[in-house]
Amino acid sequence: MCGIVGYIGKKQAAPIVLEGLSKLEYRGYDSAGIAVYDGEKIVTKKAAGRLAVLENLTHSGENMPGFSGIGHTRWATHGAPSDLNAHPHTNKEGTIVVVHNGIIENYMSLKTKLTDKGYSFASETDTEVLAQLLDYYYSGNPLQAITKVLHRVEGSYALGIMFADHPDELYAARKESPLIVGHSDEGCFIASDVPAILKYTRSVYYLDNQEIAMLKADQVSFFTVDEESIEKKPVTIDWDANAAEKAGYEFFMLKEIYEEPKTVTDTISPRIRDGKIEIEGLGLTDEELKAISRIHIVACGSAYHTGVTAKYVIEGMLRIPVEVDVASEFRYRDPILSKNDLVIVVSQSGETADTLEAVRESKAKGLKVLAIVNVVGSSIAREADSVFYTWAGPEISVATTKAYSAQLAAFYLLAMKLGRVRGVIDDKRYSELMDYLCALPDQIELLLGQKEKIQHFANRYVAAKDVFFIGRGIDYAIGLEGSLKLKEISYIHSEAYAAGELKHGTISLIEPGTLVVAVATQPELFAKTLSNIKEVKARGAFVMAVAERGRKEIEKEADYVLYIPHTDPFFANSLAIIPLQLFAYYVSVGKGYDVDHPRNLAKSVTVE
Repeated sequence: MCGIVGYIGKKQAAPIVLEGLSKLEYRGYDSAGIAVYDGEKIVTKKAAGRLAVLENLTHSGENMPGFSGIGHTRWATHGAPSDLNAHPHTNKEGTIVVVHNGIIENYMSLKTKLTDKGYSFASETDTEVLAQLLDYYYSGNPLQAITKVLHRVEGSYALGIMFADHPDELYAARKESPLIVGHSDEGCFIASDVPAILKYTRSVYYLDNQEIAMLKADQVSFFTVDEESIEKKPVTIDWDANAAEKAGYEFFMLKEIYEEPKTVTDTISPRIRDGKIEIEGLGLTDEELKAISRIHIVACGSAYHTGVTAKYVIEGMLRIPVEVDVASEFRYRDPILSKNDLVIVVSQSGETADTLEAVRESKAKGLKVLAIVNVVGSSIAREADSVFYTWAGPEISVATTKAYSAQLAAFYLLAMKLGRVRGVIDDKRYSELMDYLCALPDQIELLLGQKEKIQHFANRYVAAKDVFFIGRGIDYAIGLEGSLKLKEISYIHSEAYAAGELKHGTISLIEPGTLVVAVATQPELFAKTLSNIKEVKARGAFVMAVAERGRKEIEKEADYVLYIPHTDPFFANSLAIIPLQLFAYYVSVGKGYDVDHPRNLAKSVTVE
């Protein structure tokens, strides 16, 4: 959510900052701005709308000369999207400039106090309070002013700050909202995420909560909020820089769908050694794994849907009770936790605010927390007791695809590992599961070969108003994600229901021509789902079914069938989701939408 980029060094800052912001468009935004020190003063340009508006306004940064600058893409929270509310925000004289991600919860009380002292405000934002408060405390020492402000504010923040009378310095600070610092021979950088600066450096520092960074052209210093100097070690990013580029695809989402075979391979293969599953970073001994009495899976959005699948897999395979919670509900329902429970949190970015709070809640109650995340060094990765990295590489499209598949693969590995340690999976079953698991990447590759067929069908439903997904067991979990993908990027009203719930109200919404997507991959539930298909057909629905190859009887009931290769029923989600992702993609393309940047959505939700 929102994006920050800053640079100070030997090169012109504005083009670097704008290019970096373009790499963060996936985070979601509705306005953008940039500030550059031109040798005499700080010049600021802001514009509502897409980043292209700001690029045109500044001629891609060419008419904003200067060697230090900060930029921001804003996702509106306080005040409507507008030029005035866009960041950066300044004090009255324009000598202190701030960009900010997060929410200042006590901004109204601070604003009132500043107003009483004669300060006036031009915007509706909470961020402008920071600029004015910095002005109030500033007496020539930037670090001192920043620390005083940070002691006063409540809430979350990632900050980039410039002072006109300290032009050779750029400041950054964070609490809750992610922020990284980069260093290279060409200068120093701040950014909300790695892709923004990957072109220039692979050496980055992750700021921890309530830490401050002072950047100069050739060095970085770090401080606590009490102005105490601290030492930090850089992390080397080993992503392929080209992985964050479209590589000839029209949209990142399609590119990332086509990367799913490799993503699943990269998640699975390194953890299988001599036929055994070894998960580095698991942080749990065999004795601790045997002692687990209950598992709590906590996540948001698509990650939550992998948790729903994992519940069916772990309970069915291991008979360990599993609870799955939306992270924003987990904290506030005051969950009943026992000492032998394991909490598993799932997040692509590792910065999801509600999920991060669930980590803290669980640890405060003495529980072990395992994180399944994609971003090395992210906040959740650092605060959890142990980490299972999915190694999906950068995922740019807001609508997740490959990270979702990697999370599923991680859960399969974890379930099989638990099964062996606890002695509930014998050698024959383990070998069978291993064969099916290792076959998934090639089977996904085969499904991607159906894209023209799926595109042709999707074109028929570009104008659909309502779509319903139905399924039972794991098929219900598949439907949840398929429905979310469609509504996220096509803006078509779509819902997923457990097929057995149709007669409890949902079937009243079915009318002639309504598209119903029926997922029927589970052998034991196939006949039941077939009956549900008959029910919606009798009300005039058009049915697209997803079933395992060989289930020809479904063709008598469904109007259109997409077949997936044979796999173990526990692993069916990894295959069935592929045609549903492609269907959502091609519906969105057919409607002419920006697939990678759906309205009102952000890749990383870093505020509650």
